[in-house]
Amino acid sequence: MNAKSDVVKDRRHPLKAARGLGSAKSGVDHWWVQRVTAAALVALGIWFVILVLGLLHADYATARAAVARPWNALLLIAFVLTMFWHAVLGLQVVVEDYVHTRWKEVVLLVAIKFLAVLGALASVLAVLRIALTP
Repeated sequence: MNAKSDVVKDRRHPLKAARGLGSAKSGVDHWWVQRVTAAALVALGIWFVILVLGLLHADYATARAAVARPWNALLLIAFVLTMFWHAVLGLQVVVEDYVHTRWKEVVLLVAIKFLAVLGALASVLAVLRIALTP
């Protein structure tokens, strides 16, 4: 063993070492993805508000034509996917922190992911249908 691993090993409580408790090494990735999706939602949210305000008194055909523009359709799909992904990450943290029965936690996490995928697919399909229908 090298000196670095001896130092880390000496700093851990023996009970933690016996139980295998320590860094999960996955929380940082989750934290970063949540922050990146939040930053993307800020930018996409500003674009979305500008788009909606520009269509405030528009009729159906004008609104449909605006959504059908390639850049608007692409940004709307990115907004929807990022929103659902960010929501899943946030709800996952809430469930993991506050639901203490394992089977309830698993059921809720699966339900959240299933509903998010279903909602994201329906939203993307709706945007694509508007964008690709003449």
